[in-house]
Amino acid sequence: MPVRRATHAGSWYTDSGPELSRQLEYWLHQADLRHGPARAIIAPHAGYQYCGACAGHAYRQISPVVVRRIFILGPSHHVRLSGCALSSTQKYKTPLSDLHVDMQVNADLEMSGQFEWMDLDTDENEHSIEMHLPYIAKIMETYKNQFTIVPILVGSLSPEKEAFYGRLLSSYLADPQNLFVISSDFCHWGQRFRYTYYDRSCGNIYQSIEALDRAGMSIIENLNPTEFTNYLKKYGNTICGRHPIGILLQAVQELLRNDSTISANLKFLKYAQSSQCRNVNDSSVSYASAALVFE
Repeated sequence: MPVRRATHAGSWYTDSGPELSRQLEYWLHQADLRHGPARAIIAPHAGYQYCGACAGHAYRQISPVVVRRIFILGPSHHVRLSGCALSSTQKYKTPLSDLHVDMQVNADLEMSGQFEWMDLDTDENEHSIEMHLPYIAKIMETYKNQFTIVPILVGSLSPEKEAFYGRLLSSYLADPQNLFVISSDFCHWGQRFRYTYYDRSCGNIYQSIEALDRAGMSIIENLNPTEFTNYLKKYGNTICGRHPIGILLQAVQELLRNDSTISANLKFLKYAQSSQCRNVNDSSVSYASAALVFE
């Protein structure tokens, strides 16, 4: 089987292994362990110069000694999918170490008949999964031969499809040895994104953007998928990982329905913007990191 190259190394992040390791370690040390051990995280996927520090707050909540399988759900930016797609490669390269795909889980998910396969070009052109791989390699470096990954590319799903995939993946989320990484940036604001919502009562444009994002983040913390869908319909916030987030919320609800002895607590830990928009010609992308724990 083909190997998936680190196609964004050298541009979106450094292709120097030692330099990358130092950079990630610095960001992890800048974050506090205050909401873990995480069973799922939400973290951004832009170039590390913009969001690497923000992502560190999510990855800091992970206990690598427990994790043996990592599901990575990333939105599709370039190929239109009506469902979800599995990786057709066996190995993902990073400047730190190679990450191996869990072929058994792929086979089990394929048996559902609800997954497509990503071809190599689609996989290598997409960044939403790749941008998490160096962080995964870093936090798991002590256990690098003792875990596998399950990359899942998520298309434009209806709420009903989100609920279906959430139910399907809930049994994996229930396993404490599994970690879910939900790849998402938040508001993409500006004319180049065709999104310029502005509530002047908030102050400057960047303050309006933050208020909009934080309203969505609060709903996500409530773990209510219907409320999140209604929020997106009302404001049209350009959260690119909204469908992976929707799947996670549905999976959590399925778990809670099936096991009354557990409770779930999702908390956002960091918020940032690529720049502060002050006029209509500006643009920015927002980033947010969160961790989910079961109690």
